[in-house]
Amino acid sequence: MESGATEVAGKQSQSASSSHSGGESLKTVVIAFGANLLIALAKSFAAMVTGSASMLAEAAHSWADAGNEIFLLVADRRSGRGRDSHHPMGYGREAYVWSMFAAFGLFTAGAVVSISHGINELRHPEEASSYGVAYLVLGIAFVLEGVSFTQASLQTRKAARDLDRGFLDHVLNTSNPTLRAVFFEDAAALLGILIATAGVALHQVTGSPVPDAIGSILVGVLLGLVAVVLIDRNRRFLVGENVRPEMRDAVLRGLLERPEVERVTYLHLEFLGPGRLYLVAAIDMSGNDLEHQLAVRLRRLERELEQADDIEEAVLTLATPDEVALQL
Repeated sequence: MESGATEVAGKQSQSASSSHSGGESLKTVVIAFGANLLIALAKSFAAMVTGSASMLAEAAHSWADAGNEIFLLVADRRSGRGRDSHHPMGYGREAYVWSMFAAFGLFTAGAVVSISHGINELRHPEEASSYGVAYLVLGIAFVLEGVSFTQASLQTRKAARDLDRGFLDHVLNTSNPTLRAVFFEDAAALLGILIATAGVALHQVTGSPVPDAIGSILVGVLLGLVAVVLIDRNRRFLVGENVRPEMRDAVLRGLLERPEVERVTYLHLEFLGPGRLYLVAAIDMSGNDLEHQLAVRLRRLERELEQADDIEEAVLTLATPDEVALQL
């Protein structure tokens, strides 16, 4: 996703890959939504038939995930709009706003319901039945969630490989909030299914509803932890997440490799949305052109930088002789 740095550094193939990555993100979210909707319906049926607390928690989990995917689809749609007179920096940060809504939804609809139901089940235990239905639904859910998780993992691994990053490092630090949300939601869903299966099995073996209720609480805690991570990451990008040092170095190197740039004394990079950067730099231009000629060259260079698919806007100023040049 963060291909803007490599664009400026001269890797021309990245322009096309950014659009492809956007399409992959949409595909990932659509697959996740379809899987979660089917799983939510199946788990709700199983929860009614079995009376299992863990199964009800998992149903709430899947409904929350399905609802969250709608927010993520809105995020992908709205953040893709270009700049206009009302939003001169574009709409990229809409992705973090709607992804924040999704993270809050995961916490309230999933975590709160699961934990409260588990506590209520401990206080007023109920017997469960039809365990075979629960196992069948959980097994199907695990397969469907696995398909969605595989799609998210494949996209993440490809993006991490393109940027020469570690897998988990990219998941946590990518500027693409929809990819991160789907990955964490699917990972939590798979772990939640294992917890629910253990709760149902212990309920069946021991005859006590306590393990089932504890499983519901654990599913809720898991969802809460995922929600906190996603909220924090979106918050960081909304308030102005700093780019990674390697990205900054790539942009600086790309500027210095241009024949018209002799020095760079200031460089500011900020994410305006998934894979979209705002670049501000103070540079020393080559030659001894007159003021109006320098202005024309600066504007031309800005437009060239903005040809990179991930540079939303570039603003260049002239460096003064006393300013210290940035070093790689």
